[in-house]
Order: sequence, then C-alpha cells, then structure tokens
Amino acid sequence: MLRMSLPVTPDVRTEPQGHPAHAGPPPAVDARGLRMRYGSRYALDGVDLRIDRGEVVVILGPNGAGKTTLIEILEGIRHPSAGTAQVLGQDPWHADDAWRARVGVVLQSWRDHAKWRVRDLLHHLGSFYAPWSSTERRRPVDTDELLGLVGLAAAADQRVATLSGGMRRRLDVAIGLVGRPELLFLDEPTAGFDPEARRDFHEMIHGLTDLEGMTVLLTTHDLAEAERLADRIVILASGRVRAEGSPDALSRQASASSEVRWTIDGQRQVHATIDAVPFVQQLLAAHGDALTDLEVRRASLEDAYLTLVRDQEATQPGEVPAA
Repeated sequence: MLRMSLPVTPDVRTEPQGHPAHAGPPPAVDARGLRMRYGSRYALDGVDLRIDRGEVVVILGPNGAGKTTLIEILEGIRHPSAGTAQVLGQDPWHADDAWRARVGVVLQSWRDHAKWRVRDLLHHLGSFYAPWSSTERRRPVDTDELLGLVGLAAAADQRVATLSGGMRRRLDVAIGLVGRPELLFLDEPTAGFDPEARRDFHEMIHGLTDLEGMTVLLTTHDLAEAERLADRIVILASGRVRAEGSPDALSRQASASSEVRWTIDGQRQVHATIDAVPFVQQLLAAHGDALTDLEVRRASLEDAYLTLVRDQEATQPGEVPAA
C-alpha cells in the first residue's frame, strides 16, 4: 500500500500579466509569459504560473491544451519560444545537476529496465543522488523505506519485466521519489491503479507535502483526483490559462445558483436559486413532514471544467505573426 511513517467567461489576456508581490521565500515555480511555437501555431500563448512551496497544483485541460509542453519547459526538457521560468530559483533550461537532484519526475510512460530487479534498480538510481545529500535533506531515500512507501516491498526481488501494469506505475512513482525531491512533477500518476491503490497514492501525496514540505505539480484527466489532491487547480485551454483557484472556488464560479430538488407526495420537483438556505428553510416550514428526498446541489468541479472547455472548443492558440 502507498502509505507514509471558474469563471466560465474566457480569459482573453493576450499579454502576460505580472504576479502580485508575495512575502516569504521565493516560489517553487514562477513562470511568466511563456510561449511555445510549433510551426505557425502557439501551443502555449502567454502562460503565467506561480506555485508556492508546499503547494499541490493540478493542471487540467483537454488533449492539445498545452499541458505537456508547459511541464516539459518547467522540467528543463524544452526551451520556450518566449517568456521566462524560474523553478527552485533557477532557469530550468540552464540548470545544473545540483538543481536536477532537487527535482523528481514521474513521466506518463518510460522505457524501463526490464531485466533489473526492483530493489537493485532503485538502489542504483538512488546512488546518483548521494553527492547532493545534506543534513537538511538526506539523499537518496533508503531503498527498503521507499519500497514500503510505494507498496512494492513484496516485489522487491522481482524483475521489472514481471511486474503488472499497476506495479510498474508504482515503480515509476518510486523512481520519481528516490532522490527525495523538493519539487515533484507527476504526469497522469495513477493511470493503471486500482481504486485502493489510487486512494493510497492520494494519502501518500498528502503525507509528502505535510511531512516533507514537498511541492507537487500534477497533470490528470481524473477530476475526482484533482478535487481530492489539489490546493489549487489551473485549467489550460488552447494554450492559455483560462481559470485557476481551489476546487471549491472554481465550482462556485461556474454557477452562481444552486439546484434544490425535493419530493412531495411522490412528485419530484426542482428549483434553481441564488441562495439555497432561505429557500430550503421556507420549503421546510411550508411542507414539513410531507417533504422527502431533499437535495441541494451546487455546481461541481466537473460542471465548471466542462463548461469552460466547451466555451473554448472554437478557440485555438494564436497564430504566429507574419514576418
């Protein structure tokens, strides 16, 4: 087991906006005006993103929204066409090995070392982090501790090729954690997990942020996962940040009204209201014991996301200006 000891109106900004001043230590991620050009199109079209230390931020968006491109820029895999990024205080494109030792990456898929045994592989990869160990942050994580953390202790002596898909995904997570990163990038981390493993993974992420102060940036298509994990959600569409906020705030912005449903004498009734509390009080006062199956439903994160994405379906990243 994985355990550990909107506004619906499109954001039409075309130029990067400055971030407000923040007190305290510098953020884990501070990206401004990021653009990425592919041919005649922009996959990213002026993205600003700030992530504070210890935050769990989830990026949502349809396929082609620019999520992977954004993550790869922040990981130092791609260089943006325009804009700047500071990750753990450095430009990731020019960052050194000491910086890379502070970052963990869990890719959506990777070509694993099929002939290695699980424990041996983690021990080997962990050895690369030892030169950057300190009294404040010991690196790497002890191999047996890590195996227990991700639920692979029983499979420690198995060859990677013999692992199930879900177990291989646990190994992916272990590889991302082996260097005890300060910032962890997770790309669809629970793909292939069964419900119990997914729940345990969520508990592990909360543990990492609470106990180790780790910052997490995660992409997923699972809205329930986003709602459970995220301190803040960022929604990308057509290469731009269209909305961001807590899951609850995005849900509230999606609809100002709540839907009240109730049954009287077997007849189902529905009413939309801006303020559900006084309406429900009046309903109870008027109908008393005759009222059954009372339900108050506010817009969900799924409602907010689908409304926003639907509104952006016709919007594409900006054309590259003609020379």
